[in-house]
Amino acid sequence: MAGADDAEAAAEVAAKRGKPWLREVCDAVLIALIFAVFARTWVVQAFKIPTGSMEDNLLVGDHILVNKFIYGPARYGWEDLLLPSRPLRHGDVVVFKYPDDPRRDFIKRCLGLPGDEVEIVDKALRLDGEPVAESGYVHFADPVTYPESPAVDEYYRIRDQFGPYEVPEDGYFCLGDNRDHSQDSRYWGPVPRGHLKGRALLIYWSVAGTGEAPAPAAAAHVPWWRRPGQALRRLVAATRWDRSLTLVR
Repeated sequence: MAGADDAEAAAEVAAKRGKPWLREVCDAVLIALIFAVFARTWVVQAFKIPTGSMEDNLLVGDHILVNKFIYGPARYGWEDLLLPSRPLRHGDVVVFKYPDDPRRDFIKRCLGLPGDEVEIVDKALRLDGEPVAESGYVHFADPVTYPESPAVDEYYRIRDQFGPYEVPEDGYFCLGDNRDHSQDSRYWGPVPRGHLKGRALLIYWSVAGTGEAPAPAAAAHVPWWRRPGQALRRLVAATRWDRSLTLVR
């Protein structure tokens, strides 16, 4: 028995030695890439906030992780029991494909579900005729409230006086938290169910400004070997450490 075991062990060693080192590296890289693509497609994806439409909750330069699994449809009942998925709820901050240009991703707060009647009166949101308490997230940058009048520019009239509007069965009504400076469902309609990408989960990093290299005139006086260190110091200084690793509300 000992001789057979020794022969088997020797065969395993010979097989490992016979496998080229480059092939082992390629196999490892390929497995890692497959896992990364799977995770990015179905589980979680990173996004960067490019505009101020969700201020003061999400700032330009916030880097967030999006849960892409939570709204996934379940074919069987046991999937709902085992997998952490659920329907979209009022107040969820969601990432979706922009209805007018699906190549672009938008992020807004879902405030109207299918069948809801949405209305905005003097900037105040109502659902099915009832006022919605939004003080925990909404931000109004413009103190002026425009009336429902043909004399008022349509952009401002829709901004402050909207509806009533019934959300269709396959759509969601989404608004920016920075309500006076947000292009949202008031202007381009509901978000189709198939355009949803996921729910904003976590701010994993936040950086103020661009975090890029200085202007060419300033950079010309810095030796090339010092520029990476300077860029790193600027990046560290611009990082909003108090926002990093905080949940999106």
